[in-house]
Amino acid sequence: MAVELAKLGLRSSSSRPSPAFPAIASTLRRDNHGSFRNPRLRDDGYRGGKLSISRSAALVDDRERISFTESENDLIEALLGIQGRGRSASPQQLQAVEKAVQALEAQKGVPDPISSSLIEGCWQLIFTTRPGTASPIQRTFVGVDFFSVFQEVYLRTNDPRVSNIVRFSEAIGELKVEAAASIKDGKRILFRFDKAAFSFRFLPFKVPYPVPFRLLGDEAKGWLDTTYLSNSGNIRISRGNKGTTFVLQKNTEPRQRLLSAISTGSKVTEAIDELLSLSQNLGKEGFELLEGKWKLIWSSQTETDSWLDNAANGLMGSQIVKKNGQLKLLVDILFGFKFSMDGSFTKSDGKNYEVTMDDAAIIFGQFGLPMGMERKFTLELLYSDDKIRITRGYKKILFVHVRVD
Repeated sequence: MAVELAKLGLRSSSSRPSPAFPAIASTLRRDNHGSFRNPRLRDDGYRGGKLSISRSAALVDDRERISFTESENDLIEALLGIQGRGRSASPQQLQAVEKAVQALEAQKGVPDPISSSLIEGCWQLIFTTRPGTASPIQRTFVGVDFFSVFQEVYLRTNDPRVSNIVRFSEAIGELKVEAAASIKDGKRILFRFDKAAFSFRFLPFKVPYPVPFRLLGDEAKGWLDTTYLSNSGNIRISRGNKGTTFVLQKNTEPRQRLLSAISTGSKVTEAIDELLSLSQNLGKEGFELLEGKWKLIWSSQTETDSWLDNAANGLMGSQIVKKNGQLKLLVDILFGFKFSMDGSFTKSDGKNYEVTMDDAAIIFGQFGLPMGMERKFTLELLYSDDKIRITRGYKKILFVHVRVD
């Protein structure tokens, strides 16, 4: 099973990017060890409903600037919002990713990428086409956002190696599966796995993973082709001997870091702060509520109301923004039952909307049970593009939604 993990070749809608995205995406911070975990409601960095937007332009200017090409932006845009590194991707999302991957592969990128020093270093797994295949380890580690998955590539040493790493958490530790590597040609790495071990933070020694690699013969061998390596050395597309496609990055852009923080349940407001600061520094203001279905993935709510109140206040489920200022809240309950609440919104100034929700019902099929409920609140739109929306609404609670239609 560890061989399946190792052979991943990895370490621990096709809409166009919004106008704000290319500029924001080009301002990056080195973040080689980002992680993905299950979504959480809040993190400990939230302070009483207030979000401090205090990062100065100087701090932004001090970061390393990594530029993405238009085609690379298309790939990142297609990957945003996909959970489980592809495991939960819809057919439309998979099609968008494959289209973007093929476009980059056609452009070639760095010639003979394995011969370039840019191939070396630590790579974070962003997407794979086979996160839920037969191997229990592969299903557990790669298809679950709770864990971080990386790959280290070091070929220019006396002991060339490719190491696949699953990081459980900063507090727990990681599993590292190592392979002796060699270069076949300018695109292909040959490898043979020879050792694996757990490194737990609470133990002063490593725990060997009990897999007899030497007895596995050809099952411990494989190859990995790099079909695209960006000229910045930041994006890599690889295809493995099992027909799997991998997308890896050394550096992630601000929206990716926000989604990663939400998955880990750690430092979410800092990631929001970073994205809003970059947006402000670039002069991006006056966002509009975009039509579509928006799924809530995080809120800063600290006190839990009743289930019905949470649903009516937009603290769960999805929002459907319609034409002519119409808004619907939709929450799946159980066994086909849904909570639905319709209302309207009007823009009061550059970023604030007055929302009135007054038509609530419990729905099952064609039947509905009306609920005598009404909610009025101001919705402050802090950031929005084709994929992600950040708002402050009921009781000054922060919300992050992703577009799912």
